Amino acid sequence: MNTPANQTARIAQLNDLCRRAPGVGGRLVITQGIRAFSAADQSAIREKVETFDAFSEDCDPYGERDFGSFTHNGELIYWKIDYYDPSLTHGSEDPSDPHQTVRVLTILLASEY
Repeated sequence: MNTPANQTARIAQLNDLCRRAPGVGGRLVITQGIRAFSAADQSAIREKVETFDAFSEDCDPYGERDFGSFTHNGELIYWKIDYYDPSLTHGSEDPSDPHQTVRVLTILLASEY
């Protein structure tokens, strides 16, 4: 049955896939601020996003696991997953359906928000 709780659980599962394997589960956008870091720092930041598990009511009020933040070398880093239709022109009508949703994972400095 497609209840709201089931939809939320499915969205969270798809978001975890997007975070852990952006090329498979969605698209990845890395901002200019993150690109300014060394390749080693960028890799460490990506790893922190992929393994992020500090979800709380503050950063994940809807249980979709679509946002997180952490500090790297004294810089506050955000990551966010947004849901688009396949043409990337509108929001997805049903983020729990991977056939009608393109996930975009953006990694950015908090100061770029």
